[in-house]
Amino acid sequence: MKKVILLILAAMAYSLFSAAVVCAYAKDKQITLIYTGETHAMLYPCSCPVEPDGGVARRATLIQQLRKQYPDSLLLDSGNFFSGGLADQYTQNTQLDMLRASLNLRAMELMQYDALAVSQDEFNFGKGFFEENIAKVKLNFVSSNLKFAKTVPYIIREVAGLKTGIIGLTNPLAKQKSGDLKFLESRASLAASVRELQKKGVTLIILLSNLGEDEDLKIIKEVPGISVVIDGYNRSGVEAFIRSGNTVILRPARQARRLGKAVLNIRGGKIGNVSAEEIRVSDKLVDDPGLLKILPRCFADGDCKKEGLIGTCQDAGEAQASCLFSEAAKINLTVITVKDCLTCNPKPVVNFLKKEFPGLETSYIYYADTKATKILEGLNTPVAGLPVYLLGKEIDKEKNFKNLKASLTDKGDYYMLDPQVSGVAYFLKRAEIKGKLDLFISLFGKESAEVLKVIQEFNPVLHFLTIVNNDKIEALRGKAEVEEDLRAVCVQKYYPDNFWGYITCRASNIESSWWEDCAVKMDLNKIKSCARNDEGKALLKENSKLAQDLKIMFGPAYLLDNQSIFSSKGAPSKKELKKIIKK
Repeated sequence: MKKVILLILAAMAYSLFSAAVVCAYAKDKQITLIYTGETHAMLYPCSCPVEPDGGVARRATLIQQLRKQYPDSLLLDSGNFFSGGLADQYTQNTQLDMLRASLNLRAMELMQYDALAVSQDEFNFGKGFFEENIAKVKLNFVSSNLKFAKTVPYIIREVAGLKTGIIGLTNPLAKQKSGDLKFLESRASLAASVRELQKKGVTLIILLSNLGEDEDLKIIKEVPGISVVIDGYNRSGVEAFIRSGNTVILRPARQARRLGKAVLNIRGGKIGNVSAEEIRVSDKLVDDPGLLKILPRCFADGDCKKEGLIGTCQDAGEAQASCLFSEAAKINLTVITVKDCLTCNPKPVVNFLKKEFPGLETSYIYYADTKATKILEGLNTPVAGLPVYLLGKEIDKEKNFKNLKASLTDKGDYYMLDPQVSGVAYFLKRAEIKGKLDLFISLFGKESAEVLKVIQEFNPVLHFLTIVNNDKIEALRGKAEVEEDLRAVCVQKYYPDNFWGYITCRASNIESSWWEDCAVKMDLNKIKSCARNDEGKALLKENSKLAQDLKIMFGPAYLLDNQSIFSSKGAPSKKELKKIIKK
């Protein structure tokens, strides 16, 4: 009897132990990824008219804050952290760019990055320079397809009790910058690294790639087992992340003006809920003292900023670098705009000009005023749209005038900023049609399907972004887009009740050639005959005429009341649209 009781107790104990193990395994693990990419050695905040964000000293402070809040975290970079590449708007001369690259690497060491992917811009100054500088820092450089010096295919870190593998992939464009680099085939080397990590019991596999999102999407289909991809090269879309199957793709912000943060909830080795965002590296953050110690005061005049003063950088990039400030000359800017125009926002343009010319003094005149009429009549040529930006002739004596000269037109007493640069928000010569809404869009846009869903209830008139000259029809994506638009206008003519369903379906599956799947309850031969003949061309010519008249080349763009025009990054919310339309 005693033996039976002992066996029962033992069984109960085992059962409780097993249940505890199952519960522990089933419980979500939470890992936070903090990430950057395409930073291009941006040591200081950007010279942006709005949100002058960024800078390594601010970034270090923000990283410290996030690490305290999320102790189970990894700090990662997807590559192109050296200066001087095509996307580096702050490039100067080679010597200063090399100095910036070296200092940026030291800054990343002080921020204690867990891993950095190596990519093409790391070889902007030759492989010798890169090899010399990575030897000076204690950082992990990962690349499974590049055999080079201190790089390794992957590293393993344990975070929140989970084995995590971090692999790197280098863009083969690096060969163009240093031809004798030894590369392996990307997919094969990646697959080998994934297999090795899986054999070592790694649960979460993170790929730091610099191949571009389109290539990443192909790779993760061919190489299973990748949990997360971080890639800032040729970033597409406005969302901080997307999913492709079981893989999460994170998109770092350019120049680290914003810091990426993704919280991953993991159960049973798979990613469940994801919360991702881009956090501004803003001027509200205090510079980290440790980072400030390694930074010169300035690398360029643009790093020397004081309200209303002109800054000059002395001994740029050197330890003794300093800023000299002088009074800025007064520059008059006259902005002519429309009263109560919600889409007429001169502030970004004015702020940009203020950065270039600190002595800028701005006055605003409404179009209905007699003074505005007199000024516009004196410009010799008619103005088609507002706002109009008129700069005083004294501007041509300023050092930065050369930076703006190509965007200015001489108008007698003024220089007028070209509308192609400043943008047009209100068309003067168009009659108001209250409540009319026009949408200019390409079905090939990444956010087009969502835009169409959001805007449908507002009953817009849709215009495709094709250019028709007699029998010649062109579009940004070539023949495929032209044929798609021809079919769409034919669907609109013969099946108007099905038109929105058709274009929304096609925008959601635009890479598929099976357009017939979206043409539900339609005579396919009728659509084909229309699209292949002059009928389709005439319909598309009429459809795209307004876009050509208004010189709209990109979308989504919106024309309200036949007068006010605005655009959006991706799909606007219904609330935003209602606010603008109601106004």
